[in-house]
Amino acid sequence: MHLALARKYRPRLFGDLVAQEHVARALRGAVEQGRVAHGYLLSGPRGVGKTTAARILAMALNCETRHAGKPTSAPGEPCGSCTSCERIWSGSASLDVVEIDAASNRGVDDARDLRERAMYAASQEGRHKVYIVDEAHMLTREAWNTLLKILEEPPPRVVFVFATTEPHKITNTAAPVMSRLQRFDFRRVGPKAIAERLRAVASAEALTVDPDALELIARVANGGLRDALSVLDQVTAFGEGAITAARVREVLGLVGDEVYADLLRIVATRRAGDVFPFVASLVEAGVDLVAFADGAGDLWRAALAVRLGSQPDGVSAALADTVRASVGDLASGDLLRILRSLEESEEAIRRGGNPRLVLETLLVRWALMDRTVEIQALLDGGVGGRGSGAREPVSGAGSRVSGNPTPGPSAAPQPPVAVSGTRHRTPGTEPPDTRHPAPGTASLTLESLRGAWPAVVEALREDGKRLVAEALSDTEVVSVEGGDIRVRGLGGNPLTPDSLGRNRAAIAAAASRVLGAAVQVSLEAPEGREDGAAGTPGARARRVSVSGAAAERARALRGKDPALDSAMDTLDLELLD
Repeated sequence: MHLALARKYRPRLFGDLVAQEHVARALRGAVEQGRVAHGYLLSGPRGVGKTTAARILAMALNCETRHAGKPTSAPGEPCGSCTSCERIWSGSASLDVVEIDAASNRGVDDARDLRERAMYAASQEGRHKVYIVDEAHMLTREAWNTLLKILEEPPPRVVFVFATTEPHKITNTAAPVMSRLQRFDFRRVGPKAIAERLRAVASAEALTVDPDALELIARVANGGLRDALSVLDQVTAFGEGAITAARVREVLGLVGDEVYADLLRIVATRRAGDVFPFVASLVEAGVDLVAFADGAGDLWRAALAVRLGSQPDGVSAALADTVRASVGDLASGDLLRILRSLEESEEAIRRGGNPRLVLETLLVRWALMDRTVEIQALLDGGVGGRGSGAREPVSGAGSRVSGNPTPGPSAAPQPPVAVSGTRHRTPGTEPPDTRHPAPGTASLTLESLRGAWPAVVEALREDGKRLVAEALSDTEVVSVEGGDIRVRGLGGNPLTPDSLGRNRAAIAAAASRVLGAAVQVSLEAPEGREDGAAGTPGARARRVSVSGAAAERARALRGKDPALDSAMDTLDLELLD
């Protein structure tokens, strides 16, 4: 009969525990010095060795070889081969070691039964009675209260070992118990340690396993060595021959590297139209979109590591090579924004009613995302930023803007994005310079301007700026002097000042098109109060918002730097961070 690898290669000694040296040393020392406590709490993720450590402790306390005074592999360790050790290690029935599943024995009656059984002495002189309670967080409050007294004053040579994945539940349910137990927190096993253990098991089982397959299994196990051994067992039974990464993906239903490579190319080359057939192919293949999103996070994390000059991990060697070849088209700021948007959409993909739609819109956002450029390089190349060096520069520091710069050489990473373009323009379509009115503005009159103002509002709607248009419709033109138009809010829309302040370049561009002359638009506070003043009679309370705070910060920065002010007006930029 085949024995599962997770059972066959379960550690028999404290020294065999992987990545839990701190626990192994403490328990081994306690056995060696005869200072074993009456109660232990072993906590940590699943599959990291909690129950195994409890069994090894029971083996060491009742090892026939140790009690006979014969040497073992190390002081405090069990021999692992005597009759007592074999029975405990395999989980067979034993008079002195009892394992209890608290998930199915969680009530007060079960706790009373355990308490009464603990009063009896061990089967032989010098041995210990060990009670291993797994999933201890499932015990009820009443059950813990029943055990409280015996945990505080247990009979001689009785040891309780509680194992749990959720120690906080015990703290919330039975806080007094925690002070009566010695707690050991087990760590997740790292991917490298898991891969090494799998390599040793594969060698012992005469299995041929590709290194990429071992690394993939180690990543999928998510820190659980038992899960990794179970996956290796599952993949081994799938077919004969060498175990490859492709076989692991096929067995586990994982997305192949070529799919993530296609995603990287779609985003890097801005092919937004290819998103829909790409997602359709995933759905047709039955891919779990949540698992795909998780893998996309590993992809962009690896890309960011490469962009910042580090070594990528969490992806295969082949995908890492693809990332190195394609990441030059994406700046570090772009990758940060991609990762942040993925994090924001993760919950909707995982629990939303239409995860496909969420994923499609997310991928389209990535493909259409504005790219980051260095503001200093933008200003050096002119206010329009159309000169060379509009891409992220090789060196230097400072804020960056996001727009649609002309292609340039790949560059080294820079600090995070500071400003982001809100509209795509091509050379020749920029709005006229609204800070220097063109000839012809002298013919504008207050009456003609008031008559044409609804057309300006409609032009903004055609530009896709509906909210700005609504805010502008709540204003009236109060004066015009040359190319300088002053409008006043009527007070019907509390968002009018913030909205118009952030979008005055777009308003000026729309007005210039309608009027046939370059103009500049400024805003006055409604009658009866000063904009932003508090306590003025008739003043309307203004709600503090994130957008309002950002607008105030943008105005302050623009006031300090005329060049930045001009660039933000001309390129229609928006402050992000």
